[in-house]
Amino acid sequence: MANRLAQTTSPYLLQHADNPVDWWPWSPEAFEEARKRDVPVLLSVGYASCHWCHVMAHESFEDDDIAAYLNAHFVPVKVDREERPDVDAVYMEAVQAATGHGGWPMTVFLTPDAEPFYFGTYFPPEPRHGSPSFQQVLEGVTAAWADRRDEVAEVAGRIVGDLAGRSLVHGGDGVPGESEVAQALLGLTREYDEQYGGFGGAPKFPPSMAIEFLLRHYARTGAEGALQMAADTCTAMARGGIYDQLGGGFARYSVDREWIVPHFEKMLYDNALLCRVYAHLWRTTGSDEARRIALETADFMVRELRTAEGGFASALDADSEDADGKHVEGAYYVWTPAQLREVLGEDDAAFAAAYFGVTEDGTFEEGASVLRLPGDAGPVDAARVAGVRARLLAARDERPHPGRDDKVVAAWNGLAIAALAETGAFFDRPDLVERATEAADLLVRVHLGDVARLTRTSKDGRAGDNAGVLEDYGDVAEGFLALAAVTGEGAWLEFAGFLLDIVLEQFTGEGGQLYDTAHDAEQLIRRPQDPTDSATPSGWTAAAGALLSYAAYTGSEAHRTAAEGALGVVKALGPRVPRFVGWGLAVAEALLDGPREVAVAGPVGGELHRTALLGRAPGAVVAAGEGPGAGAEFSLLVDRPLVGGAPTAYVCRHFVCDAPTTDAGELAAKLGG
Repeated sequence: MANRLAQTTSPYLLQHADNPVDWWPWSPEAFEEARKRDVPVLLSVGYASCHWCHVMAHESFEDDDIAAYLNAHFVPVKVDREERPDVDAVYMEAVQAATGHGGWPMTVFLTPDAEPFYFGTYFPPEPRHGSPSFQQVLEGVTAAWADRRDEVAEVAGRIVGDLAGRSLVHGGDGVPGESEVAQALLGLTREYDEQYGGFGGAPKFPPSMAIEFLLRHYARTGAEGALQMAADTCTAMARGGIYDQLGGGFARYSVDREWIVPHFEKMLYDNALLCRVYAHLWRTTGSDEARRIALETADFMVRELRTAEGGFASALDADSEDADGKHVEGAYYVWTPAQLREVLGEDDAAFAAAYFGVTEDGTFEEGASVLRLPGDAGPVDAARVAGVRARLLAARDERPHPGRDDKVVAAWNGLAIAALAETGAFFDRPDLVERATEAADLLVRVHLGDVARLTRTSKDGRAGDNAGVLEDYGDVAEGFLALAAVTGEGAWLEFAGFLLDIVLEQFTGEGGQLYDTAHDAEQLIRRPQDPTDSATPSGWTAAAGALLSYAAYTGSEAHRTAAEGALGVVKALGPRVPRFVGWGLAVAEALLDGPREVAVAGPVGGELHRTALLGRAPGAVVAAGEGPGAGAEFSLLVDRPLVGGAPTAYVCRHFVCDAPTTDAGELAAKLGG
């Protein structure tokens, strides 16, 4: 029998709709029920493509005895962290403060007032490795609730008090300058892995936002070391197992330092950010490999993640069925020498094994290998490689596919729109720009809808129930601004401005600090506020970047001031933790460079417009259009006439304009950084 989750739109919650656990979605009614029954709330937080969430669900939440105990002694509440990042952030902060680590599944026990008092992540069905079983935890919490209620209340009150006391130091006065950016670069250099690229050790995550900072820093200063770190890391990832060598697209992270074995789930946000990174690397260096990876990753997103409504789904699962029908991680992606021979025959299998690093012992589990490009196969025949790839891809397509989380998350679609619009423009792929436009249309039609506020998610063209958070507003505005630059359609600039006005009204506090939830959002035990970039730009830095670009397009002092106020946090954090404020540092580079404002009086898609888009100056904004209506679309084009009847480009920054030019080479030189 289905529980209450059957009425939700979240694919993760729907995965638990048939559990014997009597789940509630996060709602006031759930806490009212706990109050009425005088029992604690079990809060379980995860997401649809989370491997250990599936494991715990199978071991514990599908177990009739555990479910019966849970239902009798708790009100169980299930949350999709991707739908409610605010709930996830607040309780994750508590888990990390109490235990020193966090992760998903997240298991938190709350009072009926939503105050946390006991925490964990994955709990096994039997005691192991010093960890109690889930049943033992449930029994222990039940006993504490019954016999030591005062102690529980005291712990809960102390934790809530501690969280409330963590007010953010947001950098105080001023914006990051040359000194902070130089210290950040030095910090990244110290953490750089000279041997394998990337930063830090295992597990190793794709540092897309730090790479954007490095590329912008190189463009502005000519610092070769910054470019080298960016380019070498991109090469290492592109040749590693973290990149899908057959179908394109990146996995979530590498479990080892060498990028060999990934955690196999593929997230929309990683692929959107990395697609844009490789496109920008190509713009900087002209690298054929960077061009190939950008296009293959864009094609992967369109082929594998695009929904029927034109948006982009959140993720592909790490797990799928193997040959024995068991759900295991990586089954769809890995190969044994025998499987290569079966598809390719002896000769081509031997060639493919050498080319893709498939060994008899295997680089993964049970003798299977993750395909990568170890680069020790000598010169290769490109046509033969293409043929082998096509045959392996066709054979892989016959395997059971990983599950797809079909919900459309506004923020991540904003990142995808920016990546596809720019990649399409750079490589003359108008189809990619069309896909970006269709996703943007969906966000306006479904996520903005009639309410004039952004909804966090949709599924099957139906808006979810949860309000957008700061990252949704920042990333969607970023996507719309990129689309405006590429298409010359000023409506996207207007939509971005509409979203950013809401940021100013609803998400901004004193001294330029930003909050992750709106002033009128549901009040949690603490108002979440995190300026650090993790897998995606934080809402804080995403909003800062979009505010800065919008101000450059429109001359709006209010938006420029808000961007500068928000960047105070980068001044504070950039020198100390550069890996965790990469997008903030990239925005700081744009501020240090101007950013430049480029107006092209001439045809959209013409030579001057394309040259402007290919300019490397950090964060430069581009407006293109011709005829008397162009100024109505973009204020940058007002009073910008053609010179001698030819398309003309105007470049300005810091309230000073260069002489107009009709020459593409001259424009490129002005925007080289």
